[in-house]
Amino acid sequence: MKITKLFKDFFESEKAGGFILIACTLLSLFLANSIWSENYLHIWHYHLGNYPIEHWINDGLMTIFFLLIGLELEREIYAGELSNIKNALLPISGAIGGMLLPAGLFLLLNFGTNTQSGAGIPMATDIAFALGILSLLGNKVPTSLKIFLTALAVIDDLGAIMIIAIFYTGDLNWINLIIALSIFGGLLILNRLKVHNLIPYLIGGLFMWYFMLNSGVHATITGVLLAFAIPFSTGCEKSPSIILQHFLHKPVAYFILPVFALANTAIIINSNWHFALTNNYTLGIALGLIVGKPIGIALFSYLAVKLKVCNLPEDSNWKAIIGVGFLGGIGFTMSIFITLLAFSDGEHIDNSKIMILVSSLVAGIIGLLFLKSVLKKNYNESN
Repeated sequence: MKITKLFKDFFESEKAGGFILIACTLLSLFLANSIWSENYLHIWHYHLGNYPIEHWINDGLMTIFFLLIGLELEREIYAGELSNIKNALLPISGAIGGMLLPAGLFLLLNFGTNTQSGAGIPMATDIAFALGILSLLGNKVPTSLKIFLTALAVIDDLGAIMIIAIFYTGDLNWINLIIALSIFGGLLILNRLKVHNLIPYLIGGLFMWYFMLNSGVHATITGVLLAFAIPFSTGCEKSPSIILQHFLHKPVAYFILPVFALANTAIIINSNWHFALTNNYTLGIALGLIVGKPIGIALFSYLAVKLKVCNLPEDSNWKAIIGVGFLGGIGFTMSIFITLLAFSDGEHIDNSKIMILVSSLVAGIIGLLFLKSVLKKNYNESN
């Protein structure tokens, strides 16, 4: 299977970003539980204008992250793995299974309780972390498996975006929402008029973000809407969408996601922290990420192939798909992001964050060791 330069660049930036995320998480946990804890926590709670820095990161900088996710999804639909429906149905099927089963397992333990809103937490995949772990296997990994995991994670993120828009929206301010959607409509008109200058789209996106922020719909949705308003054109290097995607890769991988990790993993871990992991909602997160993800991804992919709606790539096998399924259980930044929307209680949030970190680590290690045992010694040399 041929790999494009854009995909290769994307894979490399996400891989490096994954390692930086791990380092930032460890640093944040260390500082939050050190003698500098009070000063470190104060940084993220310090107010800039009407909101703390942590809020600006989660509602502002993360909008840029979702803009990149939207641009990646647009690329996949027009020129990537999702452009061919036969190829697209395998990761789509896997992603659906990887969202439904984890949510189902979470609800099995939490339905009817005040924590059932956390069902979206184990549904997402941290694409940077997952690709970073996969890259540790080097030349053992066939191209089709890299593309499968990437497409799977992008579709997962789309699912997370839809979950945020549908289930984690507060009281609506219809005037602001209508203004935001009107701006979006105006940007779509610019697209149809073949306006390829990025400036009007970015200015319009900024105003759309402001009104969306004050509408009750989570502001990060603006990033995805803006991505689909920006022209993809022929997908060449001069395409506005491709230019912006290239520009955003490094700032997102090396600044935005690391800052998000620093701000949102500043968790004070006390001596009885392990008792928090026995709550139904934390057990639901662990069950969803470690068990639900690999089973859901592998099962739905298998059913799709058996029903002849898609094909398993020749250079892959079902054991490898199961291994990738475990990597899909690395929820990390996306799961933490949904946690912040699902819960308002500080204890629920911190306990969930701890379980997300533990579960993501366990899923990542299992996936790495499993894939290491089932993949060929060196894929590039065997082809």
